[in-house]
Amino acid sequence: MSSSVASYPSSSRAWLEQLVSFNTVSSNSNLALIDYVEAALAHLADTPGQPITTERIPNDDGSKTNLLVRIGPDVEGGVVLSGHTDVVPVEGQQWSSDPFTVVEREGRLHGRGTTDMKGFIASCLANVPHWRQLPLKRPLLLALSYDEEIGCVGAPRMIERLAARSDRPTIAIIGEPTMLQAINRQKGITDLMTRITGLEAHSSQIPDGVSAIHVAGKLISKIDAIMEELSGGDAVNPAYNVPYSTLHVGTIKGGTAVNIMAGHCSFEWEIRDLPEYGFDTVFERFQHYAAALEAELRERAPSVSIDTSPVVETVPGLNSLDDAPALKFLLPMLDNRTTGAVAFATEAGQFQRAGFSAVICGPGDIAVAHKPDEYLDIAQLDKADALMQKIGDAMTRD
Repeated sequence: MSSSVASYPSSSRAWLEQLVSFNTVSSNSNLALIDYVEAALAHLADTPGQPITTERIPNDDGSKTNLLVRIGPDVEGGVVLSGHTDVVPVEGQQWSSDPFTVVEREGRLHGRGTTDMKGFIASCLANVPHWRQLPLKRPLLLALSYDEEIGCVGAPRMIERLAARSDRPTIAIIGEPTMLQAINRQKGITDLMTRITGLEAHSSQIPDGVSAIHVAGKLISKIDAIMEELSGGDAVNPAYNVPYSTLHVGTIKGGTAVNIMAGHCSFEWEIRDLPEYGFDTVFERFQHYAAALEAELRERAPSVSIDTSPVVETVPGLNSLDDAPALKFLLPMLDNRTTGAVAFATEAGQFQRAGFSAVICGPGDIAVAHKPDEYLDIAQLDKADALMQKIGDAMTRD
């Protein structure tokens, strides 16, 4: 897809078609998509209206970038509309049509990223021409990130830049798919890798060695036991569909042969913590057990070790009070004026940690995200457009 722009796409549907056409699976660059968006905004900026400024915040090697866009005056107190440009892979999935071409069927727009979360970005971009014609007293800022799907990796440096700007905003709306319900609570997530070094020996001589796989089995059993304890304890929040912190082992590998006690084993796992309970409190339970087990094993095999480290930086949870500025701003504009909680990770907690009042709200259903034939209901896109109109109007008032 070329980054040249003959004219600014005229609708959220047209924008969605353009955005989905860029294969921005996280293993790929997002630069072509960002080039297109910047070129379109530059085309629009040549027409009368509120000023538009753009700023790139790239990754270390320049292969991907965040994009910050400001529409309106250079003053504090604006609203950020945040969305990630990357999508999950399609390999191994059975799609009914090209995943990177929007196809309409029965009132649904199918394509990778339509719901998660290019539909929200499309609605934002489609409404920029409208916002530019309003007497904005505070700016609207679009924050487009990279690498959200692999651990919310790209957003932190963009959020840091936002916090340092002269036009520092106050509120951040993260447009993940919530069926346009305001979500003010979200679990945090930490991906971890545990590596066990055992002591190899012939499998007929069990006392002579320490199987790293057997040690991993004990650790995984403890992980399961910790989650069982949490599910029945005081650290439960019924606002979540899974009302307790969860622990899950996703991959494991180790060993050389069936008749060799394994010298090495590793497994990757995650903790999704209730924000009011916290990652550290959960992880300490595991670490206490692992340290005791390691000390016991080292009495007969000093070389045994159990090491656990994060794969990526912890994505903090979101825990926003019902009277938070973001909710007071957004709730009156929504059909559904209730709040909620989600177990999936977003960039909202990163915004909150940086001092912004954050809320999650966007079109589409998370239940169809990451699946083959992902789709966004046209009715949801229309409602998102209506919400963007209301947000723009709100920025014209003191």
